[in-house]
Order: sequence, then C-alpha cells, then structure tokens
Amino acid sequence: MRAPKVMTRTFLSNLALFHELGSDELDRIAAGTTELRVQKGRTLFQRGDPCVGFHAVMYGQVKLSFLSPQGTEKVIEILGPGQSFGEAAMFLDRPYPVNAECLADSLLLHISKTTIDAELTRDPRLARRMIAGLSRRLVGLVHDVEAYSLRSGMQRVIGYLLRDLDRKEGAIAGPVRIVLDTSKGVIASRLNLTPEHFSRILGELSNEGLISVRGAEITILDPERLRGFLT
Repeated sequence: MRAPKVMTRTFLSNLALFHELGSDELDRIAAGTTELRVQKGRTLFQRGDPCVGFHAVMYGQVKLSFLSPQGTEKVIEILGPGQSFGEAAMFLDRPYPVNAECLADSLLLHISKTTIDAELTRDPRLARRMIAGLSRRLVGLVHDVEAYSLRSGMQRVIGYLLRDLDRKEGAIAGPVRIVLDTSKGVIASRLNLTPEHFSRILGELSNEGLISVRGAEITILDPERLRGFLT
C-alpha cells in the first residue's frame, strides 16, 4: 500500500537524515517509499531475512531483538516515532541481524535501497548525514555496553527511569509521574536484567521511598535524591 505522498514527504523532511534536502530530493525519496501498517504483536522481519531498504516509525513502537542459543530473547533497541532502523544492514547488503516486532499498532515507512542509492549518487552530502546517523547509533551502543559493564542493575534501572527527565534543562522538583511505554519484561531485557531482577529493584526503590509503583505507572517521588544513587 502506497503512503499518501504529501504526508510521507512531510514526515521524511523531519527525519534527521533528510531534513536538509530540497523539494525535488524529498519527492524522489517519497516516490520510493512504501507505507506499512503493522498490528501489535506482528513480526516485521526476522533475523536472516534480506534487507532491501530501511524503516522509519511514523507512529507505534518496534522492538529489535535476537534469541540466544538457549532461546532467551535479548532486546537490543525499542524504537518509537521519528526513529529509523535497518540502514547498516542495507548498506552492507547483508540480511537483517535481528528480529523486528511491533509492540503496538504501528505505521512504518519503508525506504528502498534503490531509491537511497540513486539519491546518494546525485547528492554525496546525503552520505555524510547518513554516516552521522549511523555513528550516533554506534555511540549509543557503546554507552549501552559501558552501562552493562560498569553500572549495577539498580543504576541501570534508575538511568532508565530518569532518561526523559535528563533531557530537560534545570532541576526537577517534586514528584514526577511516568508510564512505562512497554512491558516490564521487554524493559528488563533491554537493560540486560531478568524480569525478576527488574521487579526486585523496583521494589527496593519503592521501599526506600524513592518511587511508587502502580502497574505500568511509576511516580518518582524525589528525582534529585534518586539521581544521587547513580554515583
């Protein structure tokens, strides 16, 4: 199913990879873009499937993961609106190295490799922007490895709870309510924890009077005091 091109073009123009492109370039990329509506729980692709383009999330949520030899799922990344994935496999002409599953009803765009290759030939500046995007993702993965290696499980959970607050300027005073955007099991895997360990840490933080938990809703009672546990 083809996406309405005006909506597709507008969305593409707001992606970091494309926001400096002109109208003609965006029109050509939009012409090579396909809309995918994927229901919650459906698999978008599996590890080993051929990669002939990359995806961007218009709305919804996508989980990237793989299975260990023991059959345990390891979540690599959870992606939301405005994020893209699959660029590296596309450029390497290799199959997908992970599985992708929609955690919510999602609207995705698939930008074909043929379209990107043609645009890179026309405008080498696009290559720099795509390299920058891939580099940012690599830096993020390095930070993840650092966190798994050097931070305790509790510090990883606290960092996750504070991630949105840390993007805001200035100190946050008073309680802050957050809602977990996916299941605790998926979040635990993303943080390299078992679900039981994740729940136990939430219980310990609750007993310390730092948070209160009600299902998927978590209230950070004292953000600055909680942040102190990261040091």
